[in-house]
Amino acid sequence: MFGVALYTPGVVAGIIWTVTMALALSKKDKPVAAVHGGYRKGVIAFALYTLSPLIGMFVSALLIAALLTSYRIVREYTRGVYFRFGKLRGVLDPGLVVIMPFGIDQVRIVDIRTFTIDVPKQEVITKDNVPVVVDAVVYFHIFDPAQAVTQVADYVKSTSLLGQTTLRSILGKHELDDLLSKREELNEVLREILDIATDPWGVKVTMVEVKAVELPDDMKRAMARQAEAERDRRAKIIAAEGELQASEKLAEAAHVMATQPISVQLRYLQTLTEIAMDTHSTIVFPMPLDLLPLANALKANQGVQREPSSEE
Repeated sequence: MFGVALYTPGVVAGIIWTVTMALALSKKDKPVAAVHGGYRKGVIAFALYTLSPLIGMFVSALLIAALLTSYRIVREYTRGVYFRFGKLRGVLDPGLVVIMPFGIDQVRIVDIRTFTIDVPKQEVITKDNVPVVVDAVVYFHIFDPAQAVTQVADYVKSTSLLGQTTLRSILGKHELDDLLSKREELNEVLREILDIATDPWGVKVTMVEVKAVELPDDMKRAMARQAEAERDRRAKIIAAEGELQASEKLAEAAHVMATQPISVQLRYLQTLTEIAMDTHSTIVFPMPLDLLPLANALKANQGVQREPSSEE
């Protein structure tokens, strides 16, 4: 039993070595495979087959510890940027990977998910000299982990500061009306400028949204008065257009009545019908002008008949 226990570390070391070699060769990393293969051919074979089993067990335990420190797990939403003797070697894909032990290879994990930066409120002077307070949100992700590690010390902080300066400079070139009415266009302009500036850092800016534009109180009151005046102007225009259309219709009606005189009398009768619906009103019937000559003739006839009778 004691002899089996002595050789157990060697067996475990052999199994770990086999897995390590397979992973290194699958990643096409020949230096790593050569280093771990040298452990097997040199240290393990010499310790287990030349020296005593006790020394072999001790060396095998050290070998197991060295091999276990060579494993790294890279998550699906991250990438590993690894350096060998301080020199960039490449990017590690998700999964179980093998590197050189004893600090020869160093790995820097980079998150490639979308980041959200809340740009602090910035005081901006618009093109028409109106002071406003603006804040925004920037969405970005890492498309090149190697550049994000080697080209900038802190890509999150750098992108945030760049967003603040870009927000002030770009919005300061536009008038207040553009800030309020053309927000989508300004968001796209900000995104393009930030994306171009952060491209050497391996950062891809996907979206920029201006959250709020805060105006001074006096400017709010002035805009309210302007909106009220605009509503009054539209109301007067609509009323004037109604009067114009009504006058046109009245002119057409007058033209029709002028060609048909009987229509005037029919209109009189219709008006009387409408007035008669109210029992608390006094109706004064207008006499047509055409009946005036007939009335005068009747009065004259009555006067002629009275004169002979008086003579008698």
